[in-house]
Amino acid sequence: MFIGIGTVVNVATVLIGSVLGVLVGHRLSHRTRDLVTDALGLVTLLIAITSALTVGNAALSTAVGDSAPVLIVLGAMLIGGITGSLLRIEQRLEGLGAWMQHRFSRGDGESTFVEGFVTASMVFCVGPLTFLGSLSDGLGRGADQLFLKSVLDGFASIAFAASLGWGVAASAVVVLVVQGLMTAVGAVLGDVLPEAHVTALGATGGVMLIGVALRLLKLKQIAVADLLPALIVAPLLVQLLVVIRR
Repeated sequence: MFIGIGTVVNVATVLIGSVLGVLVGHRLSHRTRDLVTDALGLVTLLIAITSALTVGNAALSTAVGDSAPVLIVLGAMLIGGITGSLLRIEQRLEGLGAWMQHRFSRGDGESTFVEGFVTASMVFCVGPLTFLGSLSDGLGRGADQLFLKSVLDGFASIAFAASLGWGVAASAVVVLVVQGLMTAVGAVLGDVLPEAHVTALGATGGVMLIGVALRLLKLKQIAVADLLPALIVAPLLVQLLVVIRR
């Protein structure tokens, strides 16, 4: 085993799952493919709610006070959302997907390429396991969390690709970059995030996943990518309150 093995396995499962999904997808009716996407949306919502509820974790409440955890998530989402909107992260990510479609598609005009790329990128990269697992791998604690995530992403990519096509496979690039960077951060910085900070990050990621679920269920097209800076803001707000309370 080596540092980064978790990300390598994760990228492989996304690619393999995407290929299998595309091969099966053309044999499924449009109604069946829509149902598969809806099922993924419901499961994503379940995972998101479970992650978001960690806002009540005792370690976080002890560090910042009983009434502060929800305000930290709210503040992180607002500050992160404004920052992401100014940086046009969602627009740039969609632009990258459009460029990849133009560069690598075979001219079939697959309209779901960008949707598949953006949606899969968010689902595979926003969850707490992405950051916690990558940090753990970088710290040399093992890649067990990323191996678990790889299995989940593999099955999810089959379902996504069956409905949304090759754009899901392209999301493996985002998985490689995001998890690779987080693994490198863990290797360089060491164990610098206390449990309270990690909990705030996970709860914020859970709320963002709810936005992904709403997109999959076609209830609301939330610009989830613009909220990504919130994952950086949340631990910073925890640290600020910890310093103030001293």
